[in-house]
Amino acid sequence: MSARFDIFDIYDKMERNNIMLSFKGTVTSELLTSILQIMENRLDTTDDSPKIKKKVFNVLVECLQNLYHHIDKIPDIDGIANSKNAIFMVGKNDNDYFIITGNFILTENVNGLKEKLDTINAMDKEQLKEYYKAVLNNGSMSAKGGGGLGMIDIARKSGQKLDYLFQPVDKENSFFSLNVKVTPN
Repeated sequence: MSARFDIFDIYDKMERNNIMLSFKGTVTSELLTSILQIMENRLDTTDDSPKIKKKVFNVLVECLQNLYHHIDKIPDIDGIANSKNAIFMVGKNDNDYFIITGNFILTENVNGLKEKLDTINAMDKEQLKEYYKAVLNNGSMSAKGGGGLGMIDIARKSGQKLDYLFQPVDKENSFFSLNVKVTPN
C-alpha cells in the first residue's frame, strides 16, 4: 500500500510542478535519441510558436549532450546505487519552459566548472557570441572532448543566466544541478 501512496505523491508533485518529462538513470546515446523524439512530439502538441518550440528543443539537445559527455565516472557512493546515473526534467510554467539536469561530478572538478559557469554568467548576449567564436577558433579540447561550447551555447540559446548548484555528497564527490529557463522572448 505504501508504494502506491509514494508513487501517487511523486505523480502529484510532478503534476503540480508541470513536469512534462522526467528521467533518472544511465544516459546513453539511444536514450537521448528517444527522449528527443518524445519531446519533439510533445512540443508539437502545444500551442506555442514554432520559434519557442525550436528554442526549447535546441536547449534540451545541448543540456542532454552535456550530460552524456560530461558525467564523471566515479566509484559508487555509499547509499547511492549507481553514481553514474543522471536525472533530468522538462517542464513548463505559464509561458516559460525549464530544463533541469543533475549528475555526479568529482569534487576536484567543481572549482573549474564553477569558474567557467561564472564567466559565462558575467557576459551579455554579444559577449557570449564573441566568447563562443573565440573558444571555437581556439580549438582546445577538454579531456572529455569538448571545448566548453555546450554551456556557452545553453546560455546563448536560452538567453538566460545559468542557474546551477554543487552539493557535496562526500569528500571526493559532488552533485551538479543545472536549471535552465527558456522564455518565449
